[in-house]
Amino acid sequence: VQLQASGGGLVQAGDSLRLSCVLSGRFMNRYASAWFRQAPGQEREFVAAISWDDTTTYADALQGRFAISRDDAQKTTYLQMNELKPEDTAVYYCAARSSFFSSMVESEYGYWGQGTQVTVSS
Repeated sequence: VQLQASGGGLVQAGDSLRLSCVLSGRFMNRYASAWFRQAPGQEREFVAAISWDDTTTYADALQGRFAISRDDAQKTTYLQMNELKPEDTAVYYCAARSSFFSSMVESEYGYWGQGTQVTVSS
């Protein structure tokens, strides 16, 4: 099982970006996925998660600006990020777990992508 994240880049404050995470390899049809991020000098933190039934969960501070979604046919999870701020600068990681239900806990995800850099300039 492999996760390939893409879509990061350098943007200005107020811009939008959409990250993608493609899951490949043998995997159960119903899975949960999530996005985490790690800013320089900080621990990795939860961003958003989505369950097999499209139930979504967000970090409180990001609700309203970020939106997670998935396309099961393409085995792809997306993170739409709007009104980006300099403090959103981080490496964004996608993760997946063999469970119907998502989690906000990093250790409960067994599969991780390589990360994609998002840099927001002021």
